[in-house]
Amino acid sequence: MANPLLTDKAMGLGNLNKQNDSWAPPTVTQPINDGPVSRWDSGVMTVAGTASATMMLLVLILASATVTWLSIDAPAPGALVQIPFGWVIGGFIIGFIAVLVGSFKPHLARIAGPIYALAEGVVLGAISRAYSEQYNGIVLQAVGATLGVFVVMLLLYRSRIIKVTDRTRRIVMGAMMGLMAFYLVSFIIGMFGSMPSFIHDASPMGIAFSLFVAGLAAFNLALDFDMIEKGVANKLPAHMEWFCALGVVVTLVWLYLEILRLLSKLRDR
Repeated sequence: MANPLLTDKAMGLGNLNKQNDSWAPPTVTQPINDGPVSRWDSGVMTVAGTASATMMLLVLILASATVTWLSIDAPAPGALVQIPFGWVIGGFIIGFIAVLVGSFKPHLARIAGPIYALAEGVVLGAISRAYSEQYNGIVLQAVGATLGVFVVMLLLYRSRIIKVTDRTRRIVMGAMMGLMAFYLVSFIIGMFGSMPSFIHDASPMGIAFSLFVAGLAAFNLALDFDMIEKGVANKLPAHMEWFCALGVVVTLVWLYLEILRLLSKLRDR
């Protein structure tokens, strides 16, 4: 995603050559063989290795979320499910720290990535269970929609229907920073009054807001694919596979949560 993880500086890419619009050789250390792939790994980043690392992280998230889901007792008839908020807060904090470590120390991403996946799985498992109790079948719909968006964005990117340019990246990054600022201001206002209702309600404006945020998350996938492609083209070290995989998984988690929220609003109409 267009997050602190997958940036040109963090990935060690060289400056863009303005004349031929290509990337200069990266100024990184010699490749080291610590990627997720097999002994046939050449010591440099590959698409297959990145896909392998991404799948491993997704499996860890699924396993952690499943355990968390099953550990939550079914609510009494008419009662709300009791979410272990301590687990959720702890998982969020651990996951956030893991992302920061992976962002500033890319060579530690193969450690930070699994830690993030396990911690975020706890968060997703608890949140998904709460939504499932209120909206029957919504979790499977959200998972299916997330996978569908991922496939569509990958096809659009591979077919070059969607092209990631510097201008595109600046627009998406600007939109994300604006969204983060909006959430922060809304949170501060909420401490003294009430947050803007359309963030959570099922009004037309609320649905439009969720569509915008989900669309922004989806477009971040294209930026992720672009950074992976550049990393492979520049023959970055194999540990960058985990670094990029972590970035993709962070985007997918964000996309899933936004789709889950959007579907719940549509159910409330």
